[in-house]
Amino acid sequence: MPKDLTTSAVDRQNVLNNPYALSEIERAAGIQGIPFEGKSVVLKEQVAAFFEVTVRTVENYLEQNADELSRNGYEVLKGERLRSLKQAIATLDVPETHFGNISKTPQLGVFDFPAFLNLAMLVSESERAKLLRQVILDVVIDTINRRTGGGTKYINQRDEDYLQAAFAEESYRKQFTDALRDGVDMGVIKYALYTDKVYVSIFKEKAKEYRKLLKLERKDNVRATFYAEVLDLVAAYECGFADTLNQAVAQQGRKLRPLEVDALFSKFESMAHWRPLVEKARMKMASRDLAFRDALHLQLKEYIAPVQREDYERFIGEKSKELSERLEQAKDVMKRLKDRQ
Repeated sequence: MPKDLTTSAVDRQNVLNNPYALSEIERAAGIQGIPFEGKSVVLKEQVAAFFEVTVRTVENYLEQNADELSRNGYEVLKGERLRSLKQAIATLDVPETHFGNISKTPQLGVFDFPAFLNLAMLVSESERAKLLRQVILDVVIDTINRRTGGGTKYINQRDEDYLQAAFAEESYRKQFTDALRDGVDMGVIKYALYTDKVYVSIFKEKAKEYRKLLKLERKDNVRATFYAEVLDLVAAYECGFADTLNQAVAQQGRKLRPLEVDALFSKFESMAHWRPLVEKARMKMASRDLAFRDALHLQLKEYIAPVQREDYERFIGEKSKELSERLEQAKDVMKRLKDRQ
């Protein structure tokens, strides 16, 4: 799905929250800034020169996007910090006028690299900014693909919480299918039908729709692509509804007809305690799939938010691992426990 960084605040923030892409983009951009407080900063005049626009154009973007740019590193220096910046400028082998007339200014706005990059994603008039945006998008894709071994279909499995969630969900899934088998007066279609009801209740898509969106093949297991939080909620639904169904069957002393089961499920899913859990799962799925898998869940569009830095660490960071590695580790742990017995 084509991304337009100039119009999507979520896409911009996803770039700026991704520490692995950010470091590579900084090297590619090659911006020469002013060393200040352990980082490199640039002034409006430098930014305007880089993008080949006027200083007034930069100021207009600052006015129109003040909150976003401030959140991502733009700040106005005064007092002692401003004096420290001027001292840093004085040590550079360039005339002070290179940075504009700053000798008597009582305050000065500076961009660190994330703020500079943020501005680059906003400036639509600049050809240089346009080229940099393309570099940004290429680096983001390359970084994620490289750190996941070339594909993101199973990026969810790189999370250290995934394996435990998958094992637990499998057990609760059996409770669900057993309850459907013993309690619903319907053919084998009931398993797919009520599984879809769980999916629609949680993330508003049937399994077939989800498969199409993520471009899964027939052999791919849908649940193998779920994030740990989504698996936990699916497990809670299936475990809870299995118990609800079993109780209803015991009260009636017979299997329930499909309309009775539908009514039972409708009441079950409308229970208030599900609401915050469903909201959280929808946000996680919609936001992560857009950032990592380039997949837009239209039914969950309102839940999309920027992926936070900790999620990049979780799925492409140093602690993230392929499922095969985690299974090997789990096998070793289980063997050691068995040897102790």
